[in-house]
Amino acid sequence: MPPNSLRTATLDLHYEEHGPADGPPLILLHGFPDDVRTWDGVIPLLPRHRIIVPYLRGYGPTRFRDPATPRSGQQAALGNDLLALMDGLNLRQVMLAGYDWGGRAACIVAALWPDRVRGLVSITGYNIQDIAGNARPGSAATELRNWYQWYFNTERGRAGLAANRRDICRMLWRLWSPNWNFDDPTFATTAASWDNPDFVEVVIHSYRHRYAATPGDPALEPIEQRLATTPPIPVPTIALHGEADGVDPPDNSADHAHFFTGPYRREIVPIAGHFLPRESPHAVANAVRELEERA
Repeated sequence: MPPNSLRTATLDLHYEEHGPADGPPLILLHGFPDDVRTWDGVIPLLPRHRIIVPYLRGYGPTRFRDPATPRSGQQAALGNDLLALMDGLNLRQVMLAGYDWGGRAACIVAALWPDRVRGLVSITGYNIQDIAGNARPGSAATELRNWYQWYFNTERGRAGLAANRRDICRMLWRLWSPNWNFDDPTFATTAASWDNPDFVEVVIHSYRHRYAATPGDPALEPIEQRLATTPPIPVPTIALHGEADGVDPPDNSADHAHFFTGPYRREIVPIAGHFLPRESPHAVANAVRELEERA
């Protein structure tokens, strides 16, 4: 379907909208490397909701308004974009669901502006980055899983992503969701979103900023300072984690409960990997319905 657009302070932000205009609002947020199509299996399961599905900065038709704006992929940018979308659509309070970059944006808004969030479905748990803590090396297995991040922290990695983005992203899909047998048309439809002229710069900045290897957008520094405290999330939350997640295994979120000061439940989803909305849409829809019943 043709996307809608909304002008924020920095973006011409494009999004799809589904369902009744007077339904309870739900924003679904995709991750890297993916796009809005990740939610296609979830949307029909929630027919009473007004569902908004944005293309994140650097993806699909979303564009920066000003050539001088830093092509930041830092976490504060993602959270700020989500808040700007909510403000622009006059959504006083919403349900949020997201994974990877989108889950990070959802966690940030739920932590810093909790009065705007009715409930949160956070895939892989607490997604706010501890940038200072990221300076500590992980286990050998963790460092191996994060190979692409070290690659993107080199100029060779920047050039490689620019030249071979489909090859790299296809490999990530296979490694991160080993039980998901996606076909070529599915991959090609989403891969078109990575032809966005800002995709490479936003991705490279994201994976460098999280290790303090490059500065952030100065305009976003006040948000980053708040996030540096790893703020708790007080809104009702269901955390979903794919059992076969090849980049962020379930053990990584086993101790996340202390980050959530409101009602919290964690569920391991069998067979599913990192691209959980595509692999187990019913798990996401059931979590949204459960939170709506509590609200």
